[in-house]
Amino acid sequence: MADGGEQEELLSPSPVSPAKRLCSWPSPQAHHPRGSPGTAGGGAGGVGSSCLILGARPHLQPESLLDCAAKTVAEKWAYERVEERFERIPEPVQRRIVYWSFPRNEREICMYSSFQYRGGLGANAAGGAAGASPAEEGPPPPPGAAAPAGSAPGGVAAGASPGLGAGAGAVGCGGEGLPFRRGIRLLDSGSVENVLQVGFHLSGTVTELATASEPAVTYKVAISFDRCKITSVTCGCGNKDIFYCAHVVALSLYRIRKPDQVKLRLPISETLFQMNRDQLQKFIQYLITAHHTEVLPTAQKLADEILSSNSEINQVNGAPDPTAGASIDDENCWHLDEEQVKEQVKLFLSQGGYCGSGKQLSSMFAKVREMLRMRDSNGARMLTLITEQFMADPRLTLWRQQGTNMTDKCRQLWDELGALWVCIILNPHCKLEEKSCWLQQLQKWSDLDVCPLEDGNYGHELPNITNALPQNAIHSPDSLSRPRRTVFTRAIEGRELHWQDSHLQRIISSDVYTAPACQRESERLLFNSQGQPLWLEHVPTACARVDALRSHGYPKEALRLTVAIINTLRLQQQRQLEIYKHQKKELLQRGTTTITNLEGWVGHPLDPIGCLFLTLTEACRLNDDGYLEMSDMNESRPPVYQHVPVAAGSPNSSESYLSLALEVALMGLGQQRVMPEGLYAQDKVCRNEEQLLSQLQELQLDDELVQTLQKQCILLLEGGPFSGLGEVIHRESVPMHTFAKYLFSALLPHDPDLSYKLALRAMRLPVLENSASAGDTSHLHHTVSVVPSRYPRWFTLGHLESQQCELASTMLTAAKGDTLRLRTILEAIQKHIHSSSLIFKLAQDAFKIATPTDSSTDSTLLNVALELGLQVMRMTLSTLNWRRREMVRWLVTCATEVGESPTSLYPQRKGVSRPYSWDRTVNP
Repeated sequence: MADGGEQEELLSPSPVSPAKRLCSWPSPQAHHPRGSPGTAGGGAGGVGSSCLILGARPHLQPESLLDCAAKTVAEKWAYERVEERFERIPEPVQRRIVYWSFPRNEREICMYSSFQYRGGLGANAAGGAAGASPAEEGPPPPPGAAAPAGSAPGGVAAGASPGLGAGAGAVGCGGEGLPFRRGIRLLDSGSVENVLQVGFHLSGTVTELATASEPAVTYKVAISFDRCKITSVTCGCGNKDIFYCAHVVALSLYRIRKPDQVKLRLPISETLFQMNRDQLQKFIQYLITAHHTEVLPTAQKLADEILSSNSEINQVNGAPDPTAGASIDDENCWHLDEEQVKEQVKLFLSQGGYCGSGKQLSSMFAKVREMLRMRDSNGARMLTLITEQFMADPRLTLWRQQGTNMTDKCRQLWDELGALWVCIILNPHCKLEEKSCWLQQLQKWSDLDVCPLEDGNYGHELPNITNALPQNAIHSPDSLSRPRRTVFTRAIEGRELHWQDSHLQRIISSDVYTAPACQRESERLLFNSQGQPLWLEHVPTACARVDALRSHGYPKEALRLTVAIINTLRLQQQRQLEIYKHQKKELLQRGTTTITNLEGWVGHPLDPIGCLFLTLTEACRLNDDGYLEMSDMNESRPPVYQHVPVAAGSPNSSESYLSLALEVALMGLGQQRVMPEGLYAQDKVCRNEEQLLSQLQELQLDDELVQTLQKQCILLLEGGPFSGLGEVIHRESVPMHTFAKYLFSALLPHDPDLSYKLALRAMRLPVLENSASAGDTSHLHHTVSVVPSRYPRWFTLGHLESQQCELASTMLTAAKGDTLRLRTILEAIQKHIHSSSLIFKLAQDAFKIATPTDSSTDSTLLNVALELGLQVMRMTLSTLNWRRREMVRWLVTCATEVGESPTSLYPQRKGVSRPYSWDRTVNP
């Protein structure tokens, strides 16, 4: 575990939450302050005689000073250091240190015995406990799963599964096969026996009950631990996996939940120290007799070496003791089977792009994030092992030699890998030597020829993570000669970032940080007009800081920085609106503008908007219990959110984190941004947009959220060139069709006029409107070549046109029966949609909606369908289309359904002659 270092003081933890330990039961000392040291438990405080009564209120009993001191020493000091510090340690003190050295948090056992633990932080993330715990403690447990503070694991009723076990039981059968769930069942069924703790070594037997096909089997289990971490495990089942087997889980939970039933002894060296010569000889001879077939050769070899004065064993003072805990120099971390991690990752990668392997690797990334939240050093260690196997993937060389593209699933996994390394480098409490070591390794990987590039198959440079965005031309002339950027480049650039900025420290450390009464000139830019702090940094970089705080178990600090970033974005939005008002007349006359945001936030490698949204919604998430979730579970419960006010004392405390989440998502999705280069980068923009919209759809819009939605939509419509929904946009800006479809559906019940205005504005597709010919130039099978003179090409143009069509279809359905709105929508379709196939699809959709089987025909919408059909006929007159005969047959059917002369349904506009006759239009 990364305990402190040069930067540990940057995020000083607050006092430990009363609900910190998941299975922290009342101390035996609370009931037996003068307990008998000779009991079965062997503890100075009478562990063996302690048995709690359900319904009692032991938290009112204070802990003994001995227990308070022993708990702290057991968690932070190696036992060797204690022995060196004091010449002779009283036996009662030794017993309490040994007793408290075993892990006390079931969540940690769960983390190492299942792919992913998911527990709701809920509103606690916005409160004082979440994220304010010491680095050794980890994040808080789910609400309702914790026991009284400062207490020891105690007895529970037979068959009960307190803490996380109870929460996990709430899951359906999907998680029943996990080692943690199986371990709980073994424990509850009484399968754990012969439990003995000798110093820092725990042993016992676990019996798998007989089944119809297999007899009962008993396994011997041994666990070594040190400073509240399991350092090694051995089980007779021969488990070969990344995670602990169910038998190790059962024995660990037995020790946590039933310490009164565990025989506790001091390290064996202390016992031997109390024996005289005769007792030692008898002890050794009995030991050899009991296991003579196993230990006799070793015993004779050791005896020969001891009797030889020149042997190496006689040159060393003392003798090793496996039950005395780790030495001072040993790394204090949880047991992680590195070989199994490598083998599992190699196996998953060898399975190629199969869905199951991708999910398993994603679950391993989720496990890394979980370890980081617990501030467990194995998070970075496990990520290093995963990265080594990714870099050793033979397909990288093959793809490079053949010049073929990496599969989308692999690309997404590499993106997640790069984002995790950014979190590791921005770890606010890591040591400088650790950071330097990681950076060296990242640079080594990045220098390899096979290392994937950040933007897929193109090597063009994006703005540096530590620099503000330049406001120059879209594609500089020397774009082809720019430095090579790999998936690790942003993490390497993170070396320049630090947490020592005093303004940043005040933002993340206080909810009531506001502008001072007397501001210096340099401080005026750090606050808005309401006195709220701003964080003026490259937006994706600032959001990477938020992700690092959130990932390393500082949710409260992440929330504070998120609020400061949103206040900064609001101020920028206001200033951009003011700039546009002064330039509006000129821009409207020109009808075009330049792209003001060269680096889009949606589809960005660091996913800044998604990071802010998740940070805010996690603070509002309601989860009534903790539960286990495997990545391949078929059922997942939809999240439930509640409004949590922004931390009390802040100037905007009348707002909620949920409304801020909606606002920042709308800001990011509505940003006008240039379409990136390359197939993968363009596909990532679409995919990231859809992911954000799916998360927005999980929000239940109440009055407060509807007000936020309306306000932000109005700002987007008035935002000019800074908004993708402004009056004037650049020809190559990313279309807003998918985003507008969500806004239309969300706003329609509350503000129909605004919803239609916004959706009609979003119908445009400038990249086609400025270059498309009168014919049909946008069939889906050759959309790549629509703009032959343009570089780079729009590889996702077919998808974008289909989204444009869906937006139009959604409006047609909603406007059924409204003649004025249907006419406006029809004009927008005829103006902005350039694919005859898509217009034909819209005509068919309108016909189906207008002629339902269970109600009367809607003549207005039917006329729209016919007019769209006529539009298709005109578009396909001069271009070949294999579906034209089908279109003609459908048009005849539609005209027959209308029951009027087809020419009378196509209105004569004043001053415009009808370009084609009916006969010529429908001629196949």
